[in-house]
Amino acid sequence: MKQALISVSDKTGVLDFARALSALGVNILSTGGTAKLLMDNGVPVTEVADYTGFPEMLDGRVKTLHPKVHGGILARRDFPEHMAKLSEHQMPTIDFVVVNLYPFQATVAKDSCTLEDAIENIDIGGPTMLRSAAKNHKDVVVVCDPADYALVLDGVKAGSISYDTRFMLAKKVFAHTAQYDGAITNYLSSLGADKQHATRSAYPQTLNLHFEKVQDMRYGENPHQSAAFYRDLAPVAGALANYTQLQGKELSYNNIADADAAWECVKTLGGMGQPAGCVIIKHANPCGVAIGASALEAYSRALQTDPTSAFGGIIAFNVEVDGQAAEAIAKLFVEVLIAPSFTAEARQIMSAKQNVRLLEIPLGTGVNPHDFKRVGGGLLVQSADAKLVSQDELKVVSVKQPSPQQMADLMFAWRVAKFVKSNAIVFCGNGMTLGVGAGQMSRVDSARIASIKAQNAGLSLAGSAVASDAFFPFRDGLDVVVDAGATCVIQPGGSMRDQEVIDAANERGVVMLFTGTRHFRH
Repeated sequence: MKQALISVSDKTGVLDFARALSALGVNILSTGGTAKLLMDNGVPVTEVADYTGFPEMLDGRVKTLHPKVHGGILARRDFPEHMAKLSEHQMPTIDFVVVNLYPFQATVAKDSCTLEDAIENIDIGGPTMLRSAAKNHKDVVVVCDPADYALVLDGVKAGSISYDTRFMLAKKVFAHTAQYDGAITNYLSSLGADKQHATRSAYPQTLNLHFEKVQDMRYGENPHQSAAFYRDLAPVAGALANYTQLQGKELSYNNIADADAAWECVKTLGGMGQPAGCVIIKHANPCGVAIGASALEAYSRALQTDPTSAFGGIIAFNVEVDGQAAEAIAKLFVEVLIAPSFTAEARQIMSAKQNVRLLEIPLGTGVNPHDFKRVGGGLLVQSADAKLVSQDELKVVSVKQPSPQQMADLMFAWRVAKFVKSNAIVFCGNGMTLGVGAGQMSRVDSARIASIKAQNAGLSLAGSAVASDAFFPFRDGLDVVVDAGATCVIQPGGSMRDQEVIDAANERGVVMLFTGTRHFRH
């Protein structure tokens, strides 16, 4: 292995890598900025133009597209006729190809990007060399990720790079070039007839998605289904996919789905008047949500809503879990426990519950740009439901005005209702859920179930606040929650019978607020 071609856009670590290869007797070929960097730092390098005897041209569009480059990469060393042809044309082999590509995605992410900017950042020679080398991975070591430099150097120093390593690097390259081409397609097919970057559609005509596998799972939603978990190539800050599992059994398909619901809900509880928030999820629905002065208080209040359903649930906090909270949680059978961090004492306590999956996730405000739902033969794509209604967006439609405490309760209830499956009715009071009705075909039934849940838990609904994720189509749902003890209601509005429902609220002497925003969750 005597010759390497190095031409990178991301120059992280490349100087040390090239210097080490050179010290091991490898001749370095390079182009443009990479060649200049190596030369300026004393690394012996041959410009590709000098190597091929053909100058760079067309403003650098043609540099490495030459038979002497691709012949040296693609020739099979175990085919005598290939090697004879290289010898005939005085083409040495190229044994390493170290390339990463023009920053197309970073370029098109800029508001100032024009179509011309985007086109000029479509790499041609780079993907061609990468694909050539990856195709011939048996004979050529191909590197597209600076994180792999150390692995390659270790192999060179040891005298050989295993086929498994070469194959792994080749697979990485094909994934990289596929993602790169996919990004180009997504961008170009998002442009309208005027070809202006500013008028890009959020939904391109052709949509390419790329994820990397984190793990296989024992099974899917049910034991007869297979499953795996994939994450974005660059997960947004604060997303579940950024988790570190500290202990416990392998995560299941349902664990991850429920953990995501718990984590996304608990992240919205900041700024609700108390430092700590806790969410308990069972079968994708919150069965208890509360805020408190500490993790222990938030958990204890959340658990009160529905201690029966909490058994075997997923618990998430938006603050560090300390020893006191861990001691209380350890008394309950829990599948997954999530927090930004755990104290040493908390980890020690939970270590006695080895099956409990402890996930540590840094808090962050990022949201996925799109949500996806697979349907038969297709894919539904929508923007994420990231809206948090602020108090100044609310409209009081009843004669009676909300007190400060009622307003706080209504805002809390509204945040919880966003994460409850439709039709959703949520009773709350003093920063905790009192009853949750979820996933019913009738909003009236959801209201009745929520009040029954509160009754089963021994919680009074007198003076409670109620959130409905969508409008009340008739007054009957309102009557049910008021009969149960609610004195204030928050809902989107927008029904043909809004006035009938408003009149009912005034008749019953309750406060009613409209948000103008619906939160269906299917």
